[in-house]
Amino acid sequence: MIDHQEQMAFGTSSIDIQTLRNNTVGLAKAAKSFKVPTILTTVAATSFSGPIFPELQAVFPDQKPIDRTTMDAWEDQNVVDKVNSYGTKKLVIAGLWTEVCDLSAALSAAEQGYEVYIVTDASGGVTKEAHDMAVERMIQAGITPITWEQYLLELQRDWARSETYKSTTDIAKEHGGAYGLGIIYSQAMFGGSEGH
Repeated sequence: MIDHQEQMAFGTSSIDIQTLRNNTVGLAKAAKSFKVPTILTTVAATSFSGPIFPELQAVFPDQKPIDRTTMDAWEDQNVVDKVNSYGTKKLVIAGLWTEVCDLSAALSAAEQGYEVYIVTDASGGVTKEAHDMAVERMIQAGITPITWEQYLLELQRDWARSETYKSTTDIAKEHGGAYGLGIIYSQAMFGGSEGH
């Protein structure tokens, strides 16, 4: 989770900020629910960009974001060491701005052999074109675009996975828009717990 900070949000116009905040928290809760190692980063938190979104910090209350000066998080050794410590070759990135911090980190990680995914609707750029062109450039480099809800449901994969069924449907009900309302409706009307 790269630089979901107030000052960065002020300059984001490719996505409605409330939608971005909702999607970012939905993504964070999905990662936490499935015990996916998650790193929070900030850039110039005390001198320019401010803290991360409070609702994102609330998902990981005990985690202190790694603050850096570089636009490319991959140029900060603390970030690279933390990513490498997890021993996985898959990396899911979301952040502000798509065309700077997301793009540079994604390209750098892919260059070093990581299978990289960019969560496009939990990221934002200074313009729609800047966001779109950055995503297109990442696709050309072999990076896979996904959405936060797609990520949640790919992690769940099977509604028979009872250990994460409730958390998945709870996240969808709170952050999933019309899909979440559909779950609420079906549970109210039919008394069932079907989430699909």
